[in-house]
Amino acid sequence: MAKQALIVVDIQNDYFPQGKWPLAGADAAADNAARLIAAFREAGDDVVHIRHEFTSEEAPFFTPGSDGAKLHPKVLNRADEPVVLKHFVNSFRETNLKSILDDKGIEELVVVGSMSHMCVDGITRAANDFGYSVKVIHDACASRDLEFDGVKVPAAHVHAAFMAALAFAYASVISTDEFLGSR
Repeated sequence: MAKQALIVVDIQNDYFPQGKWPLAGADAAADNAARLIAAFREAGDDVVHIRHEFTSEEAPFFTPGSDGAKLHPKVLNRADEPVVLKHFVNSFRETNLKSILDDKGIEELVVVGSMSHMCVDGITRAANDFGYSVKVIHDACASRDLEFDGVKVPAAHVHAAFMAALAFAYASVISTDEFLGSR
């Protein structure tokens, strides 16, 4: 079996109900992510946390040094788990994520987090392009309502569209229970 790492993408305070940019289903997704973190820890497998922080105080959320930019308490890292700070959608861009994974001999990424239509999508596509095998745990990811050209798109539809696109060519997309049942 390929060596796996769980990648916990941007599960940060601003995405929860009291934050600056709340997502639909953030609590349920974080609960599933916490279950996966516990399983990876119990198995002795690697967990890598990603934390997004914008570089400007003018950002709509994840402002530098804010409580909103901190990892949510449900998914806090342990001292031996790296936290990769990023400033872009793609978690590999201008970070040490790839070197962390390569140094540990990781071949397969299991991705959870936020937002389905941005950073989860970005890391999944980039990881696939780098040659990693990728699994996305769909019920451990969250999104939000979007609007384009006057059309309002509910978060559930945004999430489903992005999971379907990733499943088409970039990743295996499964539920938390399916993943945990296959370990």
